Amino acid sequence: MKEPEAYAPTAADFVYRHLRAQIFAKKRQPGDRLTEEAIAQELDVSRTPVREAIRRLTAEGLATLIPNAGARLANPTKKEIMDTYELREYLECLAARKAALNITGAQANTLQQTIDEEEQIFAARNFEAYLDVNNRFHRTLAECSGNAVLAEFVGNLLARTCVYMIFYDSFFDMSTNPSLDEHRALLKALLAHDSDKAEQLMKVHLMLSATSLKSNEGLRVRSE
Repeated sequence: MKEPEAYAPTAADFVYRHLRAQIFAKKRQPGDRLTEEAIAQELDVSRTPVREAIRRLTAEGLATLIPNAGARLANPTKKEIMDTYELREYLECLAARKAALNITGAQANTLQQTIDEEEQIFAARNFEAYLDVNNRFHRTLAECSGNAVLAEFVGNLLARTCVYMIFYDSFFDMSTNPSLDEHRALLKALLAHDSDKAEQLMKVHLMLSATSLKSNEGLRVRSE
């Protein structure tokens, strides 16, 4: 049987990865215009792969398409971010309470492995990988609740807050990772089947995360 051919990156993949890397490196700021012609000239490609790359960024919430005005990077207001965290707090506290009652041994092992991976990734200062592992911890915990609809809603909110963190998180300024100890404490409460403690820890965890984003200078300027 013929072996499947390895996937060859396309020009659109190249442009997408380039733009995404610039966003993570803070070389492009919230609200910046994404001009197809300028990007195509910069990367020596046609406008077609640029258009596809921008479409992908838009699907992720990192960019927005404005009728008759082209594309811009997302530029969420402080209120949008705080509203999202308010809803996350409500749903994830419920998820934590239910997870403490329903978590299985296999799910506990998955959460522990995720925490171990988070520690290694933070030490390597890989922000993109850190966002992924942080989201996986929260998604897995929500799945432990046993409520698939709740887990789906939490997943949608995580996607939104991931965008906010990309633009405003102070990851590279942190000498330690406060989320790591908070995640460990959450897992300990889940293993003890202490629903009150799990709910309380999740509430504090999300409040601290929201406060950290809110204190970002760029977000203070972009209040509305």
